[in-house]
Amino acid sequence: MKEKIGNYRWTICALLFFATTVNYLDRQVLSLLKPALEEEFNWSNSDYANIAAAFQFTYAIAMLFAGRIIDKLGTKSGYAWAIIIWSLGAIIHAYAIPIGEGLKTGLSWIGLAAIPVSVLGFIFARAFLAVGEAGNFPAAIKATAEYFPKKERALATGIFNSGTTIGAILAPLSVPYISKAYGWQTTFIIIGAIGFLWLIFWFIYYERPEKQKRLSASEARYIKSDTEEETLAQGKTEKVPWTKLLVYKQTWAFAFGKFMTDGVWWFFLFWVPAYLKDQYHMKDTDMAFPIAVLYTITMIGSIGGGWFPMYFINKGYNAYNGRMKAMLIYAVIPLVVLAAQPFGDISYWVPVILIGIGASAHQAWSANIFTTVSDMFPRKAVASIVGIGGMAGGLGGVLVTKVGGALFDHYKALGHIETGYTIMFTFCALAYLVAWFVMKSLVPKYQPITDL
Repeated sequence: MKEKIGNYRWTICALLFFATTVNYLDRQVLSLLKPALEEEFNWSNSDYANIAAAFQFTYAIAMLFAGRIIDKLGTKSGYAWAIIIWSLGAIIHAYAIPIGEGLKTGLSWIGLAAIPVSVLGFIFARAFLAVGEAGNFPAAIKATAEYFPKKERALATGIFNSGTTIGAILAPLSVPYISKAYGWQTTFIIIGAIGFLWLIFWFIYYERPEKQKRLSASEARYIKSDTEEETLAQGKTEKVPWTKLLVYKQTWAFAFGKFMTDGVWWFFLFWVPAYLKDQYHMKDTDMAFPIAVLYTITMIGSIGGGWFPMYFINKGYNAYNGRMKAMLIYAVIPLVVLAAQPFGDISYWVPVILIGIGASAHQAWSANIFTTVSDMFPRKAVASIVGIGGMAGGLGGVLVTKVGGALFDHYKALGHIETGYTIMFTFCALAYLVAWFVMKSLVPKYQPITDL
């Protein structure tokens, strides 16, 4: 008789999902308040780009170390510290003005006197937030590698990664209204405090599988059914230096894929509210529903994208090759974003839906590119590799944000800001195909790492 397998691993997946939801809810508050803060503090697009880029640059550097720290502290403690830090960082945004005044007084001697107080304060708050948020994906991917066999990891990753979508949906449905009722400072405090509630459930329900009393023996065996990786993970527990990880083409394939595509998602996340204001003259509350619809569309990619590779795997492909076939399809779908501007005169719903489809493809891509790491590296190196890739993705995001801000200010001064958005949408549409072909060139077939 076929042994009945338990489902406790999906409880862990649910915890990861809710943490990722909080992560993106905290991350998106600023972009939704941008139109109001822009008017209150007279920001240019470049000022906002500098604030957003501060988050991305700090996130990139922190991701490199976050993976190592998660590997050292373990998933339970590492994840807890990450959400404590980023929740405090979210709350600190409410005090950006006094922080900015202190920074301007203390740092004017190194040339920061020209930067507005509000920009300095938000740069500090965003950097603080980024340090904590950098721990989310290394910890979540590590937890997934601990609790799921390879064949289920893309699905589990897709499910918890859909928390980014839920966070992006909940933010426009709540942030503008909280801000209107209580002010922007209180909005940051309320949203930031949610992470502390998650900690209660994390400490109650998470433990490593070896120590998890709620896990049945049959489910524990199922989780460890990847005997090849289990063998790799045993007997070699020494710390793996970064320099050793960087010699593998698999590391560079993952890092390049993240560098090319993370900035696309962050561009949508940070700039869509500004786009709707600049091109369609929409107010905060007017854009809440369209943005919610846009990110609702991405749910299809978040969950379906993790499931679809199973089609190829069930046909006999190994996990990596099946995943790459699926990712090629995901890389083609964002080409629809090229039509956002040419057909945008019909209605703002045209770019909203097309961007939603492109963002949905990103979520499908993201679920699978993360899982290529646990396909090829032993568990002890997973968080470190995710950290390296996350740093590359963050640096790509900085580049996209800075270029976008400069383009928008330039074309706004010329009286046709829509040209700047056309250029950025073109990059967003093509980035995934470039990433896929480079990744496939570096790692043309499944090559697991066996010598760490």
